[in-house]
Parts: sequence; C-alpha cells; structure tokens
Amino acid sequence: MLYKIPLLLTPQPEGGFTVTSPLLPELITEGESIDEVLVNVRDAFEAIRELYEDLGKKLPHNLQFADQDSPALIETVISA
Repeated sequence: MLYKIPLLLTPQPEGGFTVTSPLLPELITEGESIDEVLVNVRDAFEAIRELYEDLGKKLPHNLQFADQDSPALIETVISA
C-alpha cells in the first residue's frame, strides 16, 4: 500500500537535512542528500507503521492512500 505523507525538510548548518512530518510526530529522521532523506523516510515510516500495528493504533485518518497504479507520492516542504 502506498501513502502520501507531508514532510518538512529543515536544512542543517553542518549540511544535510532533518526530516519531520506534521501528520506523524514519531517520524524524525535525517539525511545528507534528498535521495538519502527519501530512503530514510521510507525506513522510518515502515517502522512507525509496524509499531502502530503492534499497538493496535490506526494511522492518522488524514494520511492519504495513493492510487496503487501511481508512483509513490511524497510531498515535501523546504523551510529556510
């Protein structure tokens, strides 16, 4: 199943980005490049999804499911 997750990428003074999501406060990761960030977000989201499942907790209702026939969707917001 595919999800659409809004992300906030915050540039770090030493380089790279810290990544959070307003819909999933548990999602906090980082990466040196956008490509690395996306890999780390996928890993972090999978861990969060499994944790929610183990706890019997549902993902936020406003987390949108992407169409199975479309590519994975990830929204990003870059803050200065």
